[in-house]
Amino acid sequence: MQSSDTHGQWSSKMAFIFAAVGSAVGLGNIWRFPYMAGENGGGAFVLVYIGFVLLIGVPVLMAELTLGRRGKMSPITTIRNVAKASGSSRRWGWVGHLASLGGGLGLLSFYSVIAGWVLAYIIKAASGVFAAGFGAADAAAVLDAHYADTSSMVFWHFIFIAMTVYIVGRGINAGLEKAVTFLMPMLFLLLLVLVGYSMATGEFIMAVKYLFVPNFSELTGGAVLDAVGQAFFSLSLGLGTMVAYGAYLPKDVSIHRSAALIAGADTIIALIAGMAIFPLVFAFGLDPASGPDLIFKTLPIAFAQMPGGSIFGTMFFVLLGIAAITSSISMLEPAVSYFEERQDMNRWKSAIFGGGVAFTVGLASVFSQGELKEFYPLAAFGIEMNFFAINDFIVSNLIMPIASLLLAVFVGWFVTRDSMREEMGLPEGGIFEIWHVLIKYFCPAAIALILIWGLA
Repeated sequence: MQSSDTHGQWSSKMAFIFAAVGSAVGLGNIWRFPYMAGENGGGAFVLVYIGFVLLIGVPVLMAELTLGRRGKMSPITTIRNVAKASGSSRRWGWVGHLASLGGGLGLLSFYSVIAGWVLAYIIKAASGVFAAGFGAADAAAVLDAHYADTSSMVFWHFIFIAMTVYIVGRGINAGLEKAVTFLMPMLFLLLLVLVGYSMATGEFIMAVKYLFVPNFSELTGGAVLDAVGQAFFSLSLGLGTMVAYGAYLPKDVSIHRSAALIAGADTIIALIAGMAIFPLVFAFGLDPASGPDLIFKTLPIAFAQMPGGSIFGTMFFVLLGIAAITSSISMLEPAVSYFEERQDMNRWKSAIFGGGVAFTVGLASVFSQGELKEFYPLAAFGIEMNFFAINDFIVSNLIMPIASLLLAVFVGWFVTRDSMREEMGLPEGGIFEIWHVLIKYFCPAAIALILIWGLA
């Protein structure tokens, strides 16, 4: 096993913040959050989502970062070693396996398929496909043609995985750090430009009311479940990502302040994305509850009707692509750090192997958009879901919350209280006491109830 020194360290607090925010800010914020808010009534969903971020997201995020810095190894090895130091079973390391290999690589396998669609749509937007006269039938035809072209989807899936492997293979400082310190400011700038454009050409006040004025009559049990799922998905919890990133965290960086900053930036960017998208949806009489099609069917219609729509449509999909890559590198990193430690692989071999696994598994999701769209492998059990939907359900609804639940139980009940407090650099009482009560009692109970409710 290699020493923890081979992992390197973030060169500065800002580099770590950019990396962690980049991990959190992905398609979950700019693609998934707006359509989830649209499907669940807007403001009431947003309010519940923010509540879950504060009460579950931030405590679990603090736990993951603290574990990572305590162990300074891959998530699997870190959890195993911290368990041993606390007098607990090393079998807790299987939580790291579940998160890093099942969650991280599992999510990357279908996340990269969606990101491949984004790359393809950058080309479509730049080539002027979304021109004047482009309507609902045209948008549906373009997306259906994309799904039908399996070779094209495989190509873009491969290109996105290759980009991810290249960045991760270069290492912490030359790869991840350089990528995020360049891409995150660009993402934020593009997002602000698009918000400004929406303010000038769309129904901005209507969008603000939709996002920030809650209508609790539209809040259903399903909406609450979606809100907590979005909180996990958006903050990259239960994937081993933040444990891995915490392993590279210098001792002088405040964990509780960093967690608050990461969660705050992630939530703010999701809301800004809503303010970029919904004014255009309302201005052109489109449906805010059009689900995943909001990005790939609904918005292209709006871009086609705007002055300079091709330019801003291209910018929008470039923005999505940047968000996707800053998250995908964090999904691959936990597995790569483990392969480096345990499988006697150098960094490049580890990145190529992990990326190859994600690419291969992801092919099932590619084909389930085309030839296998209506093939339901679990139909005998009354489950009509294709490969893509099954993969999404297993990772988002099972692995991520189960891994987060087990991690909260592990930290709250099996890791010594003093070791966590010492690593956080906090005195007894105050912030530490609030966090410890949440991670020991509230988070496990809330996650368990939500998980049972979702499965039921």
